[in-house]
Amino acid sequence: MKISIVYKEENKWYIGHLQEYPDYESQGETLDELKKNLLDIYHDIKQGLVSEVKPFKVLELNI
Repeated sequence: MKISIVYKEENKWYIGHLQEYPDYESQGETLDELKKNLLDIYHDIKQGLVSEVKPFKVLELNI
């Protein structure tokens, strides 16, 4: 299984979200900490602990 993380570095912090769930953002002092935090969010979503969550869909275009 593979999930995608979208992130940026801002003021020495990594801020990001899961590509399918951009409404649930997290941060970390390191990229590894950000990944851990986002995986925790992912597991909470999959276990039904986050109510009424709907994933975004990704559309890829060839240009």
